[in-house]
Amino acid sequence: MRCPGCASLENKVVDSRAARDGSAIRRRRECLACEVRFTTYEYVERTQVLVIKKDGRREPFRREKLGEGISKACEKRPVSRDEIEGLLDRVENTIQGMGQSEIESRDIGEAVMSELVQVDQISYVRFASVYRDFRDVNHFVDEIKRVFEKRAEESE
Repeated sequence: MRCPGCASLENKVVDSRAARDGSAIRRRRECLACEVRFTTYEYVERTQVLVIKKDGRREPFRREKLGEGISKACEKRPVSRDEIEGLLDRVENTIQGMGQSEIESRDIGEAVMSELVQVDQISYVRFASVYRDFRDVNHFVDEIKRVFEKRAEESE
């Protein structure tokens, strides 16, 4: 691991512990050249899943890209970075759990929305508006009605 301070490859692990509900290992490292401390994360390498876009193109699934979209929907909302990371972990586990080498973007969007509605309903509507390509206010109203109906069903 290259030191972010001096780019040396010589470092030692100072501390290791489980992170992200056991799906990663967090390591604190110290550079032997400049003594800068930094953190690295180790993950299990998963099989590459291709996303089938609406126009038929295929591209590799990128957690970062999905995270950017979710973060945009959660902008200026009381949703922490940890909540977004947890949501991303659950969606990624859902995708990997399908055991398919290709998955439609629609299925990913639905997985995100089913998680996001439980985290923050405003963020959910924002994400749905882009994902479902709302054309006018009526689409927003319909989606908000669905959220209220679902909440009413769950409280019964």
